[in-house]
Amino acid sequence: MGLLAASGGFTRYRIVGDVPTQTLREAPDRLKKYAFTDIDHSTEERSFGWVALEDYLDTEWRSAPPEKGHFLAFSLRLDTRRVSPAVLKKHLRLAIDAEKATMKDSGKAFVSKDRKKEIAERVKLSLMARALPIPAVFEAVWNTIDHVVWLCSTNAKVLELFDDLFTMTFELHLEPQTPAYLAERLIGANRATAIEQLEPSHFAG
Repeated sequence: MGLLAASGGFTRYRIVGDVPTQTLREAPDRLKKYAFTDIDHSTEERSFGWVALEDYLDTEWRSAPPEKGHFLAFSLRLDTRRVSPAVLKKHLRLAIDAEKATMKDSGKAFVSKDRKKEIAERVKLSLMARALPIPAVFEAVWNTIDHVVWLCSTNAKVLELFDDLFTMTFELHLEPQTPAYLAERLIGANRATAIEQLEPSHFAG
C-alpha cells in the first residue's frame, strides 16, 4: 500500500547537509538517468529504478512531471524474477536423470560434482527465461523545503535499496527519522544513553 491507497506503512528520512539548488533543477534528468529498465525479455533476476508516480510503466515521465509544487514525487520500481524451489528441484532431477541415461549408453555411470553444477546452472537459466518478473512499486515524496523524504515501505531490503539509489541519483545522503533518532535530537546526544535505559511501562493490572 502506498500514497495512492487508503492506508499504508511509511519510512521518513531527512537529507543530511545542504541541498544544492542545481541538484533540484536537475532532478527530472537525474531520475531519468536512473530510470527502471525492463527485464521481461531477459534472464536477469532483478531490475530496479525510478518510474513516474502516476504510472509505474512510465520511465520518461510522460504522464506527469515529478515536480508537484514544492514536492518531488516519484516511485521506486523493483522487478524480481523467481523460480520456485520445488520446480527447480523437479527439473534438475529430470536433467540429471537424462544425463545418467546418456552416460549409461556410453558406458559411464557417474555424474561428477562439476557436471552436476553445470547442469544445475543450465536448468536454472532455462527456467528463469520462462519465468515472468514480478513487479513491486514503492512511492516516494520529497519535500524540497524542509528536505524530508517519505518512502511508502518499511521493508529493510527495500529501504536499503532506496537509500543507495537515492544517494547514487542525487549525490545526497539520507538519514532515517526513527522514533529513537528523533528523541535523541530532542534531548541531545549527551543524554542519548537515557533512551537506551528506558523500560516499558505495564498499564494492565
